[in-house]
Amino acid sequence: MKKLIFRKITSDLLIFFSLTIILLGLIVWTLQAINYFDLVAEDGHGLIIYLHYSILNFPKIVHRILPFVFFLSLFYILISYEKKGELNILWINGLSKSEFINKILIISLFLMVLQILNGTFFSPFSQFKARSLLKNSNMDFFTSLIKEGKFINVANGLTIFIKDFNEDGSYSRIYLSDSTKKNPKIIFAIKGKLFDNENQRTLRLFNGKVINKDNLRINIFEFKQIDINLKEFDSKTITATKIQELAVSDLINCILNYKSKIINIDFRCEQNILKDVKQELLKRFFMPIYLILITIINCFLISTSKYKAKYTKIKNMIFIFSIIVIIFSETSLRYSLKSEFLFYLYLVTPILLIILAYKFLLKSIRNV
Repeated sequence: MKKLIFRKITSDLLIFFSLTIILLGLIVWTLQAINYFDLVAEDGHGLIIYLHYSILNFPKIVHRILPFVFFLSLFYILISYEKKGELNILWINGLSKSEFINKILIISLFLMVLQILNGTFFSPFSQFKARSLLKNSNMDFFTSLIKEGKFINVANGLTIFIKDFNEDGSYSRIYLSDSTKKNPKIIFAIKGKLFDNENQRTLRLFNGKVINKDNLRINIFEFKQIDINLKEFDSKTITATKIQELAVSDLINCILNYKSKIINIDFRCEQNILKDVKQELLKRFFMPIYLILITIINCFLISTSKYKAKYTKIKNMIFIFSIIVIIFSETSLRYSLKSEFLFYLYLVTPILLIILAYKFLLKSIRNV
């Protein structure tokens, strides 16, 4: 009987957790996706790139919100079962509170492993793939970015101004400034038109002048027609690989061999970023341990009954302490590598808090 009841609690907890993390994740993802729309609106990438990039960032969102969602799920389920009196059925059928706590801890250990796997493999890989999409994409939404009578500088080193749009799809009175090469140049044209094919996007200009600046000399020549291949220009989007997008093996190699200046893709490993690299490893492998502490804190809900006057007070304190632990787990990471003492303090603190909280919890349930 008690196995069936506990199985139901486990099922309810995991179902509520799964639904909540999906729902909350989608809300956060939607808000971020709105911000990512700058990839289309300002940086010239297409809608397909935008959608793929947004979707690939979902594992990162799950990794960030998982501790809060797990706390919320466990807190809600324990309160809900206490209100319905279903926890009393467990105690009546012979399941001890210490045994119940240990079973809940097993669930938290399972989620901790999932959090480590997501933070170590899935999230970095998906972020790296998202960054690669931007790096390998062209400005395939360039046409919609061109505005009549406005300067646009969607590409690095390229500024375009078009005075008028014509009914036939051509442009009139065009100004183009190109500083991507060693010698910058300015182009004026009476007319221009954009041509697309599978391999390139070409801005063809007619009847104009090119002003080249070569050291201290300025050269001017006229042209009847000139083609500008827009796919030669890089988007302003940041495509450099970030630390959180690197594989664990790359991070470890960076720490061990930073003097060799290992270059991974476009990531250069140097001494001044070693602290950030070590911090990233701590975030992936060690920070999930706080899920166990959150579990123990929430298990204090079973240390008393809803019929006791102090139940509401304990419930509120558990909620506040859980939020504090989540915030502390994030903020303490930032200072963990300020000194050797803070590093060891960061490693010892959650382990010590888990041991003390667990002992205090066992003592409190024995006194009930």
